[in-house]
Amino acid sequence: MGALEGQVAVITGAASGIGSAVARLFSAEGAALALFDIAEPAPESAALPATTRHRVDVTDADSVSAGIDAVIAEHGRIDVLVCAAGILEEVPFLEMDPAQWDRTLAVDLRGVFLAARYAAPHMVAAGRGRIIPIASQLGIKGGVNLAHYVAAKAGVIGMTKALAQELAPHGVLVNAIAPGPVVTPLIDGLSEDWKAQKAAELPLGRFGRPEEIAPTALLLAGSPGGDIYVGQTLGPNSGDVMP
Repeated sequence: MGALEGQVAVITGAASGIGSAVARLFSAEGAALALFDIAEPAPESAALPATTRHRVDVTDADSVSAGIDAVIAEHGRIDVLVCAAGILEEVPFLEMDPAQWDRTLAVDLRGVFLAARYAAPHMVAAGRGRIIPIASQLGIKGGVNLAHYVAAKAGVIGMTKALAQELAPHGVLVNAIAPGPVVTPLIDGLSEDWKAQKAAELPLGRFGRPEEIAPTALLLAGSPGGDIYVGQTLGPNSGDVMP
């Protein structure tokens, strides 16, 4: 049996990057998947078994609520929620307009809130569940030309701690993952100069890969590995942050 055999996992931002890698690993470990995204899935995850795909805009409450309702109608439960939807663009603060700020916080922070808000009641009713937001090490240390992204990810880390305290008594464990820079379509919005400078700062000397982040999600989703993690932020980050 796989580590997630018989469990139902919802993954937002599942069409590419970390979300797609988590989907592939969870599928290999026996989970039934409900993949949420506004984009078409990556070819490597398009044919995963026991998988349904839902076109969901994580910034829209009605869209997220309808997606969660569809999962409950089909499976009757949600055991794991991974919130991996995100956007990133490099903008100097003195050039940032309010629309750019609002768009980033809508996807990267509001999207986590909405997914957790509509999934958590079903977990509480069942007396168990795991919620795993994908944050960023930049939410801990900050980053140049990324004030909107840093604020959103810092918010995710803070919300993780708050939700963990509220939901752990109901058997629902909430823990975040704060990767360092990872080679995904998300970093296409960063300049080559930014990426080169960041790689030079990393003790490991390179960016991570999505398949190197996914096992941390599996740890937090599984039992007994994730059973006593509560309100934590785990950092597969190439050494960029060492708490």
